[in-house]
Amino acid sequence: MLDIKVLRNDTEMVKKKVAQRGMEPVLIDDILRLDKERRALISETEELKSRRNKVSQEIAVKKKNKEDAEDVIKEMRDVGERIKEIDERLNTIQSDYHDKMSRIPNLIHDDVPEGKDDTENVEIRRTGEPRSFDFEPKAHWDILEDLELADFDRAAKVSGARFVYHTGDGARLERALMNFMLDVHNKNGYREMMTPQIVRAEAMYATGQLPKFGEDLFKIEDEEMYTIPTSEVTLTNFHKDETLAADQVPVKFTAQTACFRSEAGSAGRDTRGLIRLHQFNKVEMVRLERPEDSWAALEEMTEHAENILNLLDIPHRTVLLCTGDIGFGSSKTYDVEVWLPSYNDYKEISSISNMTDFQARRGNIKFKRDKDSKPELLHTLNGSGLAVGRTMAALLENYQNGDGSVTVPEVLQPYMGGQEKLERL
Repeated sequence: MLDIKVLRNDTEMVKKKVAQRGMEPVLIDDILRLDKERRALISETEELKSRRNKVSQEIAVKKKNKEDAEDVIKEMRDVGERIKEIDERLNTIQSDYHDKMSRIPNLIHDDVPEGKDDTENVEIRRTGEPRSFDFEPKAHWDILEDLELADFDRAAKVSGARFVYHTGDGARLERALMNFMLDVHNKNGYREMMTPQIVRAEAMYATGQLPKFGEDLFKIEDEEMYTIPTSEVTLTNFHKDETLAADQVPVKFTAQTACFRSEAGSAGRDTRGLIRLHQFNKVEMVRLERPEDSWAALEEMTEHAENILNLLDIPHRTVLLCTGDIGFGSSKTYDVEVWLPSYNDYKEISSISNMTDFQARRGNIKFKRDKDSKPELLHTLNGSGLAVGRTMAALLENYQNGDGSVTVPEVLQPYMGGQEKLERL
């Protein structure tokens, strides 16, 4: 959520930033109109309540002195009725104002390039060369089936489309990847967490999934609770409604959780394999930073995501998202994309974003520079480190052999009990 003072004092700048995302800036005018009426009504009701308190004392004196107070009492009845009218109107305005404010996206950083969609993202760097095969390479879904590493058909029978059973070495590889990623992030100073995977609506609101993206979530029937789409939600909300001391900042968290997404807007996309599932494992990084440190933290977090692929020796590239592709709550986002031979292209495996104070304002997450200073909003950052299923897909495709086996990268072998290859039983 944006600071209303910014909307009041720099309206044209906010309209320009919103328009860069392809949104009509008319919502800004609606908010400012509601804000003006809201402040006027608050001022009026405060004056009326002050007048009522003062006159109540006068009435008490008059009654004590046995003086006639009926005219003043009638005036106070009228004042009371007006206060009631204002409070009812304020409740309506506040609800409308809050709803509209919650639908304004974060302000885009000046470094973000303008563009209509992901075709206009800007490549920052590329690491590793795609492998040239001396045989016809398989897609990861065929490798999974041939080596009996996963079962999509039985998962569909039990849960529906876009679910998977990892089986045998496939389950071991998934677990190995998760443990490997967590160990790397631990070494980089992230505190490992195990978090809830069902949260209240207010937690989803704080991180920006609600109200705008409710259709992408799985809601618990008859409850205002949701399964998490990412542990960004639970990790960011760990310090919700708290003010941290100076020595508690920065905060660096990592966690592995299942993630649940309805993929409401992705019909027909990536229907095969591990790329777009309703439930998948992901290792997340979240940081709470002082505002002046958050941009350097964004660069460092991006390097930490890239480092996982560097250690696995899988080709990848990093792109800066343009105005038409950046997420609702982000001010600046890098995507790390991994090379997938089956697509003959790079596929997003991590998004690393600086949300500035957008989530912190919604979640009331603050810090104090010293015990006497005024609380300030922290900046929150999040990024995948990495999406485990997509990492498995990339590993299988890039490390496959002509005999149908898959070589296990050296850094993963200790997590696989020393196993060097995945082969059909």
